[in-house]
Amino acid sequence: MATPTRGRPRSFDREEALDKAVRLFWSRGYEATSIGDLTAALGIGAPSLYAAFGDKAKLFAEVVQTFGARYGGFLPRALEEEPTATAAVRRMLREAATEYTRPGCPHGCLVMSAGMNTTSVEIADMLRGLRNRNIEVFTEHIQADIDAGLLPADADAKTLARYVGTVLQGMSQASRDGATEAELATVAEMAMASWPSWSASR
Repeated sequence: MATPTRGRPRSFDREEALDKAVRLFWSRGYEATSIGDLTAALGIGAPSLYAAFGDKAKLFAEVVQTFGARYGGFLPRALEEEPTATAAVRRMLREAATEYTRPGCPHGCLVMSAGMNTTSVEIADMLRGLRNRNIEVFTEHIQADIDAGLLPADADAKTLARYVGTVLQGMSQASRDGATEAELATVAEMAMASWPSWSASR
């Protein structure tokens, strides 16, 4: 008689399960999401979860990558496709208003909200690192515009980048608190009004 095998059932769809995990962590955050919550949402047992994804921290790391690929791509796309940093920032903020209030999804940004109140140094450091990497990328693009004469020579690229990151984080939290797309779009326009004025129309 064959010995029954343990682990993932034959019907297990890893990508579908991963998307469910993304939405669960996105909605509840890392700390408040238990293994029991995950197995219930994914429809698998704990052995199958561990076999497919490893422990909770490893699953979350994969969730963050998946979130970036499926839901967070509007930020790098704007930087890649727009001709100036100013145009890219304007587009990022406008699209954030839409993305952070997307129907059928938890509101806000997982990378900005999922680590709140976590006691895991590993998770907090990972998310902080991702957010700070965004600031570094913003800084590089803004500095390139300063060097090209598209922004004032006395503009501070790092401060402007931090400003963008702060506005994005505020919009993310506001969306979770019930702010509408229209309200966030207005916030985006107000934020751009504080951008170096002579280049704001570029």
